[in-house]
Amino acid sequence: MIDHGKRDLVSIEDLSTAEILELFHHADEFRANLTAWTDLCRGTIMATLFFEPSTRTRLSFESAMLRLGGGVITAADEKNTSRSKGESLADTVRVVGGSYADILVVRHPEDGAARVAARYARVPVINGGDGAHEHPTQTLCDLYTLWKEKGRLEGLEVVLCGDLRYSRTIHSFCYALARFGANIVTMPYPGFELPDYVLHRLRRDFGVQTAAASVGDLPGIAGSSNAAAYLTASKPHQLALFTNLTNVEVNRIDAIYMTRAQRERHAGEETSNYPRLSRSTLGAAAAKDARIMHPLPRVDEIDYDIDDDPRSIYFRQAELGVPMRMALMAYLLGKIQLRAARPAALAVMPGIAAGAGLRCRNERCITNNEGVRYLTRDFRLREAESPPVLSCAYCEREIEARFVGHVQSHIVHRYNAAEARRIKPENRVYFESEAQAQAAGFTCQGG
Repeated sequence: MIDHGKRDLVSIEDLSTAEILELFHHADEFRANLTAWTDLCRGTIMATLFFEPSTRTRLSFESAMLRLGGGVITAADEKNTSRSKGESLADTVRVVGGSYADILVVRHPEDGAARVAARYARVPVINGGDGAHEHPTQTLCDLYTLWKEKGRLEGLEVVLCGDLRYSRTIHSFCYALARFGANIVTMPYPGFELPDYVLHRLRRDFGVQTAAASVGDLPGIAGSSNAAAYLTASKPHQLALFTNLTNVEVNRIDAIYMTRAQRERHAGEETSNYPRLSRSTLGAAAAKDARIMHPLPRVDEIDYDIDDDPRSIYFRQAELGVPMRMALMAYLLGKIQLRAARPAALAVMPGIAAGAGLRCRNERCITNNEGVRYLTRDFRLREAESPPVLSCAYCEREIEARFVGHVQSHIVHRYNAAEARRIKPENRVYFESEAQAQAAGFTCQGG
């Protein structure tokens, strides 16, 4: 796995806030005349490697590349790819990202798969959705749509409704909204709340504070859950307006983002009373100026009879995906330049090969599935954390390591023991528990 000096988009964090805003302006230029750019990427080939079903994402990317003058090759049906024969994703991208294509768009059912593709491919890789992890280009399209509708992102009140647990679109969108200073109201279907690891990241990386939320009457979606929460990354002087964040009343909504139940990732969980947005919802005073958004496809969570309401913009979201993806691909291929600075490096130490130590807790992570055959379990250690916190280098799920061992002596100590602190970083191996360490052949001593 070699760093080829390329830019990939695996997570929305791979773009700085300034880069995102500059890409919006390029998307505006492309959208002004979609047929005027067929010389920009002439001779360039994009490969769409989709190991999960997709209509809009794949066709949006393919349309974007064709409008840029490039060509498209596609593997749109997993049954017709070599994965059905047992070929690894790493081998697939090394072949297709060789002489076959100049940029890859990958959709895969396992969390962290896009990071694997980016590590092994010689050409830029775009994450078209990896398991329940992230879907950064959908987030770009959502942000772009909201920015065009409202003229800004900072300070907006955005309601997220439905399946917030399994929706990778929601996870990416949350991180981006927090970065831009928007406020988030979560109204999940019971049992489908935002995962703890998403909330933890929002608090740690973006300073988000959480309070209970009281939302005005929204028939069909309010009352579907008693777990409504208000998440804000507002500045301290603004937070004072929220009565110490004990309870926040939301009387004005800028956008309602509906999501379908992600049944392909559910284990037969009950969704019979799933929220449904209708004309009566839009009649609520709080929704007067709200925009209704949805990443599509919808099932039955939005009534068809509100499609002609000017506040319903989910089809516009899909339409704006083409110029947004045109701008992104032109940038990653070096056909347009951005003046904005790249994102600052995260405050993490270099990767650690876990070896006999940690195992990612996320059962959907590629390291616990296909990657068992060829991936080294790799973690990133965050600085200034006690006990040490390590995140999976693929799916980003975090683990607390309460025991630290010496890779040669096979002796392990509690993380805060003096002996543990004396172990050089290159000789450390981390464990969650004493039992895990013993199972790996390490002996626990003192501390």
